[in-house]
Amino acid sequence: MSGQGEDKVTSWFAQQSRAREERFPIGIGDDMAQVNMGGGSVLVTTDMLLDGVHFDLASAGAEQVGYKAMAASLSDCAAMATRPVCAVVAVALPTGFGEDKLKELHAGIVRAGDMFDCTLIGGDITAWRDNAGRFVINVTMLSECVDCVEPVKRSGAKVGDAVCVTGELGGSIAGKHLTFVPRVEEAIEIARAADVHAMMDVTDGLVKDLSRICAASGVGAIIEAERVPMTHAAKEGNDPLEAALYDGEDFELLFTVSAEDYETLAGEQSIKAGITRVGLITDSGRIELQRGRDREVLDVKGYDHL
Repeated sequence: MSGQGEDKVTSWFAQQSRAREERFPIGIGDDMAQVNMGGGSVLVTTDMLLDGVHFDLASAGAEQVGYKAMAASLSDCAAMATRPVCAVVAVALPTGFGEDKLKELHAGIVRAGDMFDCTLIGGDITAWRDNAGRFVINVTMLSECVDCVEPVKRSGAKVGDAVCVTGELGGSIAGKHLTFVPRVEEAIEIARAADVHAMMDVTDGLVKDLSRICAASGVGAIIEAERVPMTHAAKEGNDPLEAALYDGEDFELLFTVSAEDYETLAGEQSIKAGITRVGLITDSGRIELQRGRDREVLDVKGYDHL
């Protein structure tokens, strides 16, 4: 399926799914899947990260790589407004990885998990032979619903909604992609304070991820250029807006709420990351950029594994 695009492949798998909605209310296509079990439910996500794709092991170090791998899955929990519970981690080690590096990796995993009381409970270790491969790490994480907060899907955005983000966007390659703090607490606070219609975390760029919310919801969106919050790293680049729109690995929350609920959230002092309204949900089916009086249809590009 190489060249098909990640979203098309995901859609194909969703079409083949035999999961029954009464047992699996949330399935393929969201940041986590939900499984009904007895009187309650759990949510599950899995993320695989590759040396040379998601990080450079030689320069980042094993501890920071362990932190990022765990934090990426914690960010999926945030995307659904759920609370992390536990994780299992599997690794494929390159030749000569060594015990010291493995301990450093473990320290990073635990450091990330400890931020949200998410315990490492198991995993698997395998190793390449004769320099055949590079380092691979996969995190599978479980989360639970918080009292009075239902998991937030991507598919509920409504025409007229405010499009909002936490924090600042762009330039993550300068370091944020390794050091970010997942917005777990902020997501829960937002979901408690407002009726969040759709939400996900920004991993592949604002434009691409907003297009995913729009596709799932059957809507379009306008991004207002002057409202997009940019990191210092993005502002130092040649095209700060381009970086904020397309760089990815921001791990901020992207969500939609009614205009009234946005005003409520804007006044919430407890949400430490800060919330910015960056646009509006429309019925156009497109992602558009508003610059002053000019409006253009944006290319839906961003990071894509396929």
